[in-house]
Amino acid sequence: QVQLVESGGGLVQAGDSLRLSCAASGRTFSNSIMGWFRQTPGKEREFVAAVSWSGGTTNYADSVKGRFTVSTDNAKNTVYLQMNLLKPEDTAVYYCGVHTKPSHALFRLGPDYWGQGTQVTVSS
Repeated sequence: QVQLVESGGGLVQAGDSLRLSCAASGRTFSNSIMGWFRQTPGKEREFVAAVSWSGGTTNYADSVKGRFTVSTDNAKNTVYLQMNLLKPEDTAVYYCGVHTKPSHALFRLGPDYWGQGTQVTVSS
């Protein structure tokens, strides 16, 4: 059974940094795409960033390019989201996800597995 457990959310001020972690377990993740979505009340979940398990390829939403960095630590089965220069509009519940096929396009359509989410709040 695949489990994705996020951590690292919290309350920060605009301009601050935060790093989210997602520990994965339950299967082999080689050839997978892992990454992050976010959701605010009343809106659909939106893609944020993704990385191949090998770390060789990344993909970002335009709204976070240059500010967020997604990465993996294969030894720890963990994917990270380093968020810098945070803005109030980044406030959301952030969800970790994994797609078992090596396709960024498929990941953007929706992961096969989801974490439970972690709240990020950025005050102005």
